[in-house]
Amino acid sequence: MQTSPTSRSTPASHRMGGLMDRLKDVLSTSECRSCASAREFLRYVGPGLLVTVGFIDPGNWASNVSAGAQFGYSLLWMVTLSTVMLILLQHNAAHLGIATGLCLSEAATTHLPRSVSVFVLGSAVAASVATALAELLGAAIALRMLFGLPLGAGTVLTMAVVCVLLLTNSYTRIERWIVGFVSLIGISFLYELTLVPVDWRAAAHGWVTPSIPPGALVVVMSVLGAVVMPHNLFLHSEVIQSRQWNLEDAVVIKRQLRYEYLDTLFSMLVGFAINSGMILLAAAAFFSHGLQVDELEQACALLSPLLGGAASTVFALALLFAGLSSSVTAGMAGGSIYAGMFGEPYAIKDKHTRWGVGITLGAAALIITAIDDPLKGLVYSQVALSMQLPLTVLLQLYLTSSRRVMGQYANPPSTRAMLCCIALIVMALNALLLRELFFG
Repeated sequence: MQTSPTSRSTPASHRMGGLMDRLKDVLSTSECRSCASAREFLRYVGPGLLVTVGFIDPGNWASNVSAGAQFGYSLLWMVTLSTVMLILLQHNAAHLGIATGLCLSEAATTHLPRSVSVFVLGSAVAASVATALAELLGAAIALRMLFGLPLGAGTVLTMAVVCVLLLTNSYTRIERWIVGFVSLIGISFLYELTLVPVDWRAAAHGWVTPSIPPGALVVVMSVLGAVVMPHNLFLHSEVIQSRQWNLEDAVVIKRQLRYEYLDTLFSMLVGFAINSGMILLAAAAFFSHGLQVDELEQACALLSPLLGGAASTVFALALLFAGLSSSVTAGMAGGSIYAGMFGEPYAIKDKHTRWGVGITLGAAALIITAIDDPLKGLVYSQVALSMQLPLTVLLQLYLTSSRRVMGQYANPPSTRAMLCCIALIVMALNALLLRELFFG
């Protein structure tokens, strides 16, 4: 029987159709996997942004505005260096939380002699108080810019709002608040940068070319020495556990470490962009006009005649968001450290956590009432952090390098070497800063 052309072509078309169907299935499966991975990563984003808040707190605002106003774009490299250091140290702190299921404070209580752990963690609580002092003070300064409130009243109002946020919200809700605050701060600086003529060629050179102009050493040391904040290392090792499901499964832990690193990298780059935005704004608005700016309120006041009233209002609002959000994370860090001294994780309904939050915020507010000069208050808070920071960095290095603590996830020699170098740099910068402050 003779076969028609149509019937002869049918098997070939069927084979071609089958190949196309399989190709579609493969592409569909690949797309689904990529979408699933993207969705899972987005679910993981959050802990790093809580740490980023400490990277863009009012203390950093003062230093960055001063850097840009005095030295233009030439000190942008310190934002690059500090971000690299921060990524390595924060990733290492989160590594501890994922691998052991303990925060830095709990691990110290578990694996160190009691007298040693109490001394180190007690000093860390004091550092959290110093941090909260700067954060509450920054928010109070912003309220004075916006509404003319006295610093004391602004501090009390800020602390009340922070306590309500911490005591009435779950961790997940607080994380969403913080993500929202960081987003608003970023949008604020994007808006500000559209109003000024930034010299992007000079900025690109400044980001990658280390230089210390005459008279810039104090600014460089204060920014680099204060960026890696003790409370952030404790906080990251605590909040990262909000994403843990199964510590016994090595595959899950490996996935956790991968997503944590991406979250940390993404969040620190957000902090890098906002810190750079502060320096770019100050350089373009103040340095290019030969204006000397030493205080945040002065910077806000000068923005109005230069860029319009909206610019100064947005600047003050962004500072308020930074002060509020960083006060929340300072309180969380104090609660986590204090609870860890009793071998407990952060839990806002637990009495030890509440005591830690209360001590951190309450002591900071009391100190602010005794401060006559806000600028001196910010300086002294940074000095206190500088004195405690080496203890926290060395504690973290000891714990994350110990196989007794970390098991198979202990730092390899290369990581240990890099972290030791960072620790030495941090300690040297802080020693120089203290010498400059006390001996000129």
